[in-house]
Amino acid sequence: MNWLLAVLLIAGAVLVARPGEPARDRLPGRRRRIDVARLRRTVVGLLNRSVLAGSALAGLLAGLAGGPVAGPVAAIYAGLAGHEWRRRSGRKRAAGQRAAHLDDLTSLVADLRAGIPPAAVATSSVGSGRIRQLTEAVWRLAERTGAPAADLLERIESDARAAERSARTANAHAAGTQTTAIMLAALPLAGIALGHAIGADPTGVLLHTPLGAACVLAALVLQCAGLKWAQRLTEGATR
Repeated sequence: MNWLLAVLLIAGAVLVARPGEPARDRLPGRRRRIDVARLRRTVVGLLNRSVLAGSALAGLLAGLAGGPVAGPVAAIYAGLAGHEWRRRSGRKRAAGQRAAHLDDLTSLVADLRAGIPPAAVATSSVGSGRIRQLTEAVWRLAERTGAPAADLLERIESDARAAERSARTANAHAAGTQTTAIMLAALPLAGIALGHAIGADPTGVLLHTPLGAACVLAALVLQCAGLKWAQRLTEGATR
C-alpha cells in the first residue's frame, strides 16, 4: 500500500512540477523571443507548480512514515501553507508596485512644476489601473482645454496617497484577524501534543482507525472552511 501511494505521489509531483512546453520549443538551437507577459505567466505558473510539488512531496513523506491517512493530511496542510505564502507575497509585491507608481507620479508632477512642457512628458507611463486611467484622462483634458496638468496630477497623487494610507491602516487591523485564524487552525496540533504528553496515543487513533480518519476528514473540512471565511473577511475589509 505504501509503495503504491509513493509511486502515485511521485508521478503527480513530476507532472505538476514540469512546465507545459511544446515539443518544438525544446528542439536544440531553436530561437525564442522574449515576451514579458508570457514570462510573467511562466513565473506564476512555476510558483503554482512549486506549491503543488511541495504538497505532493510532503504527502509522499508523510504517507511513507505514517500511512495512507497521513499522506493526504500532510499534503493538504502543505498546500494551505503554500497558498498563504503566495497570497502574502502577492500582497507585498502589489504594495511595492503601488508605491513605485506613486513615486513615478510625484516625479511627473515635479517635472511639470519645473517647467518641462506637458507634451515632453505626456508619453510617460505612470502607474496601472485607476491611476493610469486618470493620468491619461488628464493628458486628454490638458490637450483639449489647456487645463493645468500639474494641478490635476497633484490632486490625483494626493487622493492616491490618502487611499494608500487607508489601505495600510486596514491591513494593519486585518493582520490580527489573520493571525488569530492561523493560530486557531494550529490548535489541533497542540491538542495532539497534549494527548501524547499525558500518555495517550492520539496519532495512532487518528491515522490508523476508521473513526479517527473520519475525525481527521471532518477537521480538515472545517479548518479549510474557517480559513477561507477569515480570508474573505480580511480581503473585504481591505478593499
